[in-house]
Amino acid sequence: MNHLLPLVIATPLLGAALLVAAGRFLPRAAAETLACAFAATAAALALHLLLDAPAPVVEWLGGWTPRNGHSVGIVLHADRLALGTAALVSLLVLAVLGYSWRYFDEPPRKHAGSFPALVLLFQAGMCGFALTGDLFNAFVFFELMGVVAYALTGYRVEAAKAVQGGLTFGIVNSLGAYAMLLGIGLLYARTGELAMRHIGAALDARGAPDALVLAAFVLLLTGLLVKAAAAPFHFWLPDAHAVAPTPVCMLLSGVMVELGVYGTARIYWTIFSGPGGIPPEAVTRTLLTFGILSAAVGAVMCWYQRHIKRLLAYSTVAHTGLFLIGLGLLKPEATGGIALYVLGHAGVKAALFAGAGILLDRYGSIDEYALHGRARELRLTAAYFTLGGLALAGLPPFGTALGKAVTEEAAGPWLTALFVLVSAVTGGAVLRVTARVFGGLGTPPADGEECETSGEGEQPETEQQLTRVPDTMLAVPGTLLTGALLVGTLPAVYAAVGSAADEATSGVTVVPTPPHWSPAGLLLGLLSAAVAAGLAALAVRRPQHTRSRHWLDPLRTLHSGHIGDYIAWTLLGTALLGALTATGLL
Repeated sequence: MNHLLPLVIATPLLGAALLVAAGRFLPRAAAETLACAFAATAAALALHLLLDAPAPVVEWLGGWTPRNGHSVGIVLHADRLALGTAALVSLLVLAVLGYSWRYFDEPPRKHAGSFPALVLLFQAGMCGFALTGDLFNAFVFFELMGVVAYALTGYRVEAAKAVQGGLTFGIVNSLGAYAMLLGIGLLYARTGELAMRHIGAALDARGAPDALVLAAFVLLLTGLLVKAAAAPFHFWLPDAHAVAPTPVCMLLSGVMVELGVYGTARIYWTIFSGPGGIPPEAVTRTLLTFGILSAAVGAVMCWYQRHIKRLLAYSTVAHTGLFLIGLGLLKPEATGGIALYVLGHAGVKAALFAGAGILLDRYGSIDEYALHGRARELRLTAAYFTLGGLALAGLPPFGTALGKAVTEEAAGPWLTALFVLVSAVTGGAVLRVTARVFGGLGTPPADGEECETSGEGEQPETEQQLTRVPDTMLAVPGTLLTGALLVGTLPAVYAAVGSAADEATSGVTVVPTPPHWSPAGLLLGLLSAAVAAGLAALAVRRPQHTRSRHWLDPLRTLHSGHIGDYIAWTLLGTALLGALTATGLL
């Protein structure tokens, strides 16, 4: 079955090439049908390998196998976690293509296949990043998904804000990519290898790490944490989400950011976890610091947003922080919990962005105040927002709640309190929006009050402002939320996810105690959901909270929108990474 592995990447690439070549001559429905077919084929291949192939699946492309212990070829190394990640990417791409069916009002200079072709290229880059066992090709796929993401973010080039958001995204993420490439160069200079497992073996053979290994680790981690939107590398994400088309936001927060977290785990456990790598205490200190910072900044900024897309983007930053905390514990049970958390979060966050897109295309606004009480008739969308907010807060039996509970059990009381608080604040912000927008609760905005989301870039994204929400736009978020629910309710699913995570990090294929619901986890999930509901109710009763921001002004000022400021914060984050990691070598 090894020969099928490259097809997971090649299939969407082939589909994109076909759409680019023939999309100008195809009817729009035919182009979108072809895109869905290619995305579904890649998903089916990934699922087939995940369920039927003996793991790990290893394929040296072109037959260039190692000789005398040294590799010169390109290797795909797909354990069950990697295959599961590729399957998640492909299924979410399929959902996005279904959601965006006949979505855009295409200008004449664009042909029908342009958007689906870009989405398929994005899928190929993300699947390649998940499956590659070669560090340089991880960078190649990293860049492929990055370049396509820049284009998708600025897809509506007629809007200046979209172009600015795409440029900010591109510049900051390109800096991260250059840092990653420098780190790869240092490791290649030291070991003469590019295959990840061969690099790890070569470093372990040399003994204790030195400054070069430290620098390589810091540079690689910089690139991955920029992609993961961890603070202080996160500034590009809210700006990109504010202007990117809704289907693109579903992919950015649903899977691309999570791939940065996945890459962080992959390079540590494969390359740097041995005696020649970075000491565990230094990795724990580094990831916990950045995780706590991201969770705190993301939660606070999420609560004080009126722009619903920005609110959801900061929620992603906060949950990235929780994911990094779980990884930083370096415990098998915590890693399994984070894998479940990421899986549930992908479905929930994509569903919430899909709901935000319905609001934008139905009412021409994405501002919480401007939409006050206007969406009462969208009962199904209101249900999606309610369930999504509760799932973010950790309400059992969603997969987010199970992942959160398993990680909390390994984290200890202080970090558990942080998990409960952050999930409650982010979930409560979504519930607050639900109460105001769909229920009309609270004080209506004053006449003439400025709307945060007015101006270009906030026009409906569909061919015309919707008078009726299409069935495809309603079916996709419901399906995604159902998937997130099944992650937490099917024992076979969460046991398999825990086993795959443990296999990827420790090589053990059977987990002694697979992820499971515990009484403490259930109670903490109910507690965080109750706190989220209470915060939302308090906010609705006291609507002035969003105007009393004097204490928050310094933090808001840091999010200036200026690329130069964001570059400075990226450099500062890299320096902090180096300082935290270096303490483990002293």
